[in-house]
Amino acid sequence: MAPSSSAPQKVALIAGASGLVGSYLLPLLLNSGRYAKVIALSRRPLQLVHPKLDQRVVDFDRLEDHRLSLIADDVFCCLGTTMRQAGSKEAFYKVDYLYVVKLAALTAANFAAQFMVVSAMGADVASAFYYNRVKGDMEAAVRQTPFRAIHVFRPSLLLGDRTDKRLGEQVGAVVLRLLNPLLVGPLKRYRGIPAQAVAQGMLNAAYQEGGGVRVYLSDEIASGISPTA
Repeated sequence: MAPSSSAPQKVALIAGASGLVGSYLLPLLLNSGRYAKVIALSRRPLQLVHPKLDQRVVDFDRLEDHRLSLIADDVFCCLGTTMRQAGSKEAFYKVDYLYVVKLAALTAANFAAQFMVVSAMGADVASAFYYNRVKGDMEAAVRQTPFRAIHVFRPSLLLGDRTDKRLGEQVGAVVLRLLNPLLVGPLKRYRGIPAQAVAQGMLNAAYQEGGGVRVYLSDEIASGISPTA
């Protein structure tokens, strides 16, 4: 857990709290002494009650309708899907690019200070792979928003219990758990990473109170991100 802060308590906003990383991150935010309130944007109500939690059920296709209430100091974006889950390139692009970039633009316009976002290892605007190219385009667009600090997290395959069971990722997770000890040196960044480690890294990055754009690769996240710059 990140250290307590003597600064005035802040407001956090999280999108994607029902996903793998988000489901670990939300409790961390609620238990953090940094935040007096945590706004959670979701498509359906979360099965959670907490005095700090301000749940808001939204249609992400119409997120701009809520722009006047998207006011927070730190924004945590855990939105994301897969090509298989989305069903088409267009649906995948909507979630992993349009929703993320729209959230960044709206919250930056409301003077949020920091934006923490989950991307993917291999994100690259010039990638031959559509998934990685979309992630790269998303990062490039987010970088254009006027936050004081932008923290981009590029994990390898995420390990953890998903509410939606993805057979391919489950098999991949088992294989990576077996291979992890063999992935050393430059290959270390390809090790599977617990989603909880990504969530903790996002919170710790927010505590740094720095500026500019910072990209965290998977092995760096797994090693632990310091809450102090």
